[in-house]
Amino acid sequence: MNAPAKSFVRRALIEPQAAPRSTVGITGWMRQNLFSSPLNSIMTILILTFIVWMVTPFIRFTLINAVWEGADRSVCATATGACWAYVKAYLPQFIYGRYPIAERWRVDIVFLLLVIGLVPLLIPRVPFKRLNALFLIGVFPIIAFILLTGGHVRLTGSLIPSSVMAPGPLRFAVQYALVSALILGGLALFARLAGRPFYGSGTTAAVILGYIAVVLFLVGLDFGLVPVETANWGGLLVTLVVAITGMVAALPLGILLTLGRRSNMPVVKLASTIFIEVWRGVPLITVLFMASVMLPLFLPDGVSFDKLLRALIGVALFQAAYMAETIRGGLQAIPRGQYEGAMALGLGYWQMMQKIVLPQALRIVIPGIVGSFISLFKDTTLVIIIGLYDFLGQIQASANDVKWASPVTGLTGYIFAAMVFWAFCFSMSRYAAFTERRLDRGRR
Repeated sequence: MNAPAKSFVRRALIEPQAAPRSTVGITGWMRQNLFSSPLNSIMTILILTFIVWMVTPFIRFTLINAVWEGADRSVCATATGACWAYVKAYLPQFIYGRYPIAERWRVDIVFLLLVIGLVPLLIPRVPFKRLNALFLIGVFPIIAFILLTGGHVRLTGSLIPSSVMAPGPLRFAVQYALVSALILGGLALFARLAGRPFYGSGTTAAVILGYIAVVLFLVGLDFGLVPVETANWGGLLVTLVVAITGMVAALPLGILLTLGRRSNMPVVKLASTIFIEVWRGVPLITVLFMASVMLPLFLPDGVSFDKLLRALIGVALFQAAYMAETIRGGLQAIPRGQYEGAMALGLGYWQMMQKIVLPQALRIVIPGIVGSFISLFKDTTLVIIIGLYDFLGQIQASANDVKWASPVTGLTGYIFAAMVFWAFCFSMSRYAAFTERRLDRGRR
């Protein structure tokens, strides 16, 4: 018989040993991620060489050989680097455009209110999100409009003949009251014919009409501010106004167009489809030209819109068409069981969309929505073709100033514009990635 094997049982744990030095620290990380194989090593060396070859001249031009101080073009005419003195001299114009210097404090207040309202809304731990959103959507636009334009909009009305009532705020108020009564009466008649309660839709319509009445009343008041025409706006102010208005208006419009395109009502579906396909098939430059040149031709005599307002309407409708298709992609990714489950709970159409379907669909298409917003932010530069000087347009205009004209002035301006646009777009991209990770916790 074989003798039984001797066994050994360790009665004390071995002291933990340090990991090999070649696998920890920066050396270990580089061996694992950059030089893990001969092919990876060659690729790493080639890419690093390319980056150094690309970045070195850029750093030399923008930092090492740059001119930082100066009063005119004499300091930049012979420079081999960027002329940051020119950017420093024109920075207020890049931000405010031709907005009167004495009134620029109003723009600063608008920027400050935007930051105060936006930052707490973007931080998940800050409470009172609903009040914050109401401030940004319902209150901030009114304050911004009054501060930037000066308010005191003369609303006289045009539907009631002058022989019946003289033009003025009273005629406009009577006219608005009559139109509101007609709208509420039409909704009540429709609800009665359809056999549905009027309370829900009637209350919503009354709240919206009341809000519009308050807005019209406030913008018509005289706060003693000096009027500033939008033709004097420019720079970053115009860029942010066009971009933010387009983003805020495009998202709800896109949702309504998406629901309309997927509706079972043939007229609504056809109208939504035609709208989306028409606006998606036309370049944004054409839209801006039509909004600037063609739209006034279709308006009644005596009715005119500001050029910036026409551009805002065109950009918002154009962006809404693209947003609708982005959101439709999210709706198509929702399983049919979600719809059936919501209907089994007795939820109506709008309740099902609001509480079950749209939250999931919007979470899926966050990258697409952010991509549309970033594209819109960069497309704001196209407003220069209708005579509006946005941030890039203001830089282009200032680069030709004889006081600062030099071989490096224009290039410096474009580099500065690229840095500002990149900062905004990268910030939106990073926050979207953060939101996407936070909302995806339930699936991991």
